[in-house]
Amino acid sequence: MERDRISTLLRSPNTVFTFKELSLIWSETDAKLAKKYAYRYVKMGKLYPLRKGIYAKDKNYERLELATKIFTPAYISLETVLSKESIVFQHYDQIFVASYLTREISCDGQTYVFRRMKNIILTNSIGIEKKDNYSIASKERAFLDTIYLNKNYHFDNLSSIDWDKCFEMIPIYDNKAMEGRLNSYHKLAQHA
Repeated sequence: MERDRISTLLRSPNTVFTFKELSLIWSETDAKLAKKYAYRYVKMGKLYPLRKGIYAKDKNYERLELATKIFTPAYISLETVLSKESIVFQHYDQIFVASYLTREISCDGQTYVFRRMKNIILTNSIGIEKKDNYSIASKERAFLDTIYLNKNYHFDNLSSIDWDKCFEMIPIYDNKAMEGRLNSYHKLAQHA
């Protein structure tokens, strides 16, 4: 039975597991027993502990997957996506996450920056892609998240933004001031 629990984990596409996910994978309804298994597998080196209640298969886990499991619901956004898409040229070592609260956490040598979004925005899946075992904002959604949270933000390169997508998504933010900022950035991009 023990080998079955380990092989089930190894076959999973996930690299990071919450305690709740482990219980579901193992079909274990007794929380104390599931904790006992998790503790035993950590001691055996079969699970790598990341935070209280969060484990990885090994040290080669996907950090973006971990970022979305620390506080849920959450998705990768903001500077992490903007930098990857060359909309901002600054390199960031931190991973930026849209979540239901604002926090900065260090875990296993990585800093995760959580920025609070209203639930109505956070739970809307428009412009959010499911990738591997985490959710990540499209560049347009990350751009909108950024101007939602920042009144005056400097973007280095807006040429790859699909403005039609931005104008389609803007209603989910229900914010008139933000709509004004979007129009200003759009005009700025057209004259660049």
